[in-house]
Amino acid sequence: MLKSALRRVGAALVLLVVVVVLGALAVWVLGQEYTFFEAVYFAVISVSTVGYGELPHMEMHHNVRAFSILLIVAGVCAVAFFQSTITAMLVEGVLGKAFRRRRMNKRINSLSDHLVVVGCGRTGHYVIDELHTVKQPFVVIERDADKIERYNEEEYGGELLFIVGDATEDSTLKEAGIERAAGLVSALTDDRDNLFVTLSARELNPKARIVSKVVDSENEPKILRAGADSTVSPTRIGGLRLASELVRPKVTEFLDQMMRLTEKNLRFDEVELPKDSKYIKKSLAQIPIRQKTNLLVVALHEPTGEFIYNPSPDQPLQPGIQLIVIGEPDEVQRLRRMVAETS
Repeated sequence: MLKSALRRVGAALVLLVVVVVLGALAVWVLGQEYTFFEAVYFAVISVSTVGYGELPHMEMHHNVRAFSILLIVAGVCAVAFFQSTITAMLVEGVLGKAFRRRRMNKRINSLSDHLVVVGCGRTGHYVIDELHTVKQPFVVIERDADKIERYNEEEYGGELLFIVGDATEDSTLKEAGIERAAGLVSALTDDRDNLFVTLSARELNPKARIVSKVVDSENEPKILRAGADSTVSPTRIGGLRLASELVRPKVTEFLDQMMRLTEKNLRFDEVELPKDSKYIKKSLAQIPIRQKTNLLVVALHEPTGEFIYNPSPDQPLQPGIQLIVIGEPDEVQRLRRMVAETS
């Protein structure tokens, strides 16, 4: 955005200079008796409409006077264009940025049970894209202001909520609403930074779910002891993906297509039954999942930690049980609203 504004200012300045130079050349050629410096001086005061007066003997050069009319009109237009461009840059750059920042802070302060994404690097981009796809509210923390602002404008049309700052500092995490957040993802490139973020986030919000990136697998136990609920190693995930491409290529292709479909973004997701849901102690078949959504229940996760794969329609539902489903994000949200209904 700043580069675009600077280009507009540069173009306006070039236009103004061209008008002055061409006007000076015309006066110099038509007047003949004037020096080039005098022609430039006359062009500048004409374009700026200062009105210091004409050059000597100009009453004898009717062609110069006639050209001066055109020069004044062109100069007024060029100056107006230059001034409006400068004003627009100031408004869009300084005032506009301050207004957008204030509006963004209000939106962040209104969030609750959102997620915080720390780091907008190569890993963080994928996290942000996925959360945006599933329509999960989140706030990004990034040190590099230019990077996050460019990414926001180019990829999301300025709709991202972000904080520019160091996530290892408590004040930055608080600004992102960590104390009200449901979870945090630390996707920084240095394990020490991820460790500090995990420690700070766990202290500020003991109930939040924290997932941290791990570059060196030896640091995984340390980050878990610092308070992370789970860690993810890109190296390990990459190795498993390579093996899957060899031994189960069709399954891998199916999962890729499921994640990359443009018209239907299918996802595996989980829906928890609240304690006051009207479907508690009823069977799975009594929830109108297929009638009101297009979701497929592939498993149940019981409060004891046990998974039940391909559950029976007669499976009774207990408080806190989670339905593992596959389908579109909108359908998942519909199911969440459905199971939240009370008697």
